[in-house]
Amino acid sequence: MSNLKNIEPLQDFNWEEFENGSAVGTSREELQKAYDETLNKVADHQVVDGKVTAVDKKEVVVNIGYKSDGIIPASEFRYNPDLKVGDVVEVYVENAEDKKGQLVLSHKKARLSKSWERVNAALDNEEIVTGFIKCRTKGGMIVDVFGIEAFLPGSQIDVHPIRDYDVFVGKTMEFKIVKINQEFRNVVVSHKALIEAELEAQKREIISKLEKGQILEGTVKNITSYGVFVDLGGVDGLIHITDLSWGRVSDPHEVVALDQKINVVILDFDDEKKRIALGLKQLTPHPWDALDGELKVGDHVKGKVVVIADYGAFVEIAPGVEGLIHVSEMSWSQHLRSAQEFLHVGDEIEAVILTLDREERKMSLGIKQLKEDPWEAIETKYPVGSKHTAKVRNFTNFGIFVELEEGVDGLIHISDLSWTKKVKHPSEFTQQGADIEVVVLEIDKENRRLSLGHKQLEDNPWDTYETIYTPGSVHTGKISEMMDKGAVITLNEGGEGFATPKHLVKADGTPAQAGEELEFKVIEFVKETKRIILSHSRTFEEAKEEAKKAAPRKAAPKKEAAAPAIQNVAASTTLGDIDALAELKAKLEKGE
Repeated sequence: MSNLKNIEPLQDFNWEEFENGSAVGTSREELQKAYDETLNKVADHQVVDGKVTAVDKKEVVVNIGYKSDGIIPASEFRYNPDLKVGDVVEVYVENAEDKKGQLVLSHKKARLSKSWERVNAALDNEEIVTGFIKCRTKGGMIVDVFGIEAFLPGSQIDVHPIRDYDVFVGKTMEFKIVKINQEFRNVVVSHKALIEAELEAQKREIISKLEKGQILEGTVKNITSYGVFVDLGGVDGLIHITDLSWGRVSDPHEVVALDQKINVVILDFDDEKKRIALGLKQLTPHPWDALDGELKVGDHVKGKVVVIADYGAFVEIAPGVEGLIHVSEMSWSQHLRSAQEFLHVGDEIEAVILTLDREERKMSLGIKQLKEDPWEAIETKYPVGSKHTAKVRNFTNFGIFVELEEGVDGLIHISDLSWTKKVKHPSEFTQQGADIEVVVLEIDKENRRLSLGHKQLEDNPWDTYETIYTPGSVHTGKISEMMDKGAVITLNEGGEGFATPKHLVKADGTPAQAGEELEFKVIEFVKETKRIILSHSRTFEEAKEEAKKAAPRKAAPKKEAAAPAIQNVAASTTLGDIDALAELKAKLEKGE
């Protein structure tokens, strides 16, 4: 307290001027003018440079040398994640002093005011620009470049195909402006162009050193249905699907994966070395070279069906080692069939080696050889005279082809179907797929064919018919079929006969009709050709002839006395006929 007592006020201090807000000896207006002269002259709607004085997540504070600092949203600097205190940035003065006395600035508008000139200059000078990837759009990305929204096509992001575009959103990257549409003010940028320029030098160096047979490391860049594209360090090569593995490959994804590092061998390339053929399987020995040297014809092998066609199936017995089973080696049957009836892709099977050519790397296999050939012991299993049940396979005009078992076929000739029935076509007798009883008549082992019979299952009825239908004997029969040349007659004692039209005339002079049952006389019987010729008219004509021959012998003694009587009868008949005709004529005239 003692120190305070020693302090004395200034005797000449002008308290009135102090209270009025003016400096001692200087007016308030003068002081204000002097202060303002130390500050930058700032006008609304102009672009000036400012220094960043503070940065946080929401705001960036910028000093432009004015009496107050301006605050700009941090979102306007998203394109520049490296922004820091001390950086000089362009700002647009929206308002030097708003209602609150605050300086209002915009970095975005400052960029836009000069962005179009900058963009065009960057295109002309092939300048590398920095841009902020804002979001995805159809076919690519939207990039902020100098405040302008430019388009980045998906194909121009990288030299490799992009599988996930979202990982690029929010990133700041370098770009090259490749196209500007002045009318619509559209800007197209590319990041790939920058990479390609860097890779071009590497590419030329790699291509200059390429040699056939050279082994290189590469990265799987793309997988297609026909092969795999591999990046060799700026140079792409193709591994065709057939060069991925010695075994069959249906999908390249089974062998490699995207971005996988693999060793490949250069197989070929064009003169300009733009198309490079690569191989993967060539890095390992050919499976045929590693095939067991003891393997020989007749050996049994196991494998998997990998390809199937109508003519046969390919079986893989080891990766890259395949054998063909021809359809004829799948079954002992000689019928034309498709391989799909026997095997399917993926089947694990056992087969027998039929041929083996190591130089040509070819092998033929068979599976029917795993079963016994039915024709080896055909005489024992199907001796002549033995009876069996067969299945009808197909018809021809001359007979029926049947199968007794798989691989054993036979023919029933049309003449061996029935003893009595005349078969015009075998399809009348049975149907395809039906069972039929047969007897073995003959064995043709060389051609693998049996001659079979069906009618031989029964006794030959013609042996009996020979004793019944003797020439001249009369039998009852029914007309079963009428034809132009005659009729077929079914005889009551069995069998069929034939009669010509003149032998079908009845006693009253009318022809016999189908379905009529009449008496028939046997004119001819031929056992060898199974022919019975019949006649109905002979049954009464011969009786008349005999009667005529007998009648004159009995009437001869009365010949003279009979003459007048015949004349009288003739005379009386003539008169009666005349009367009847006259009566008929009268009735006709009356209209009756």
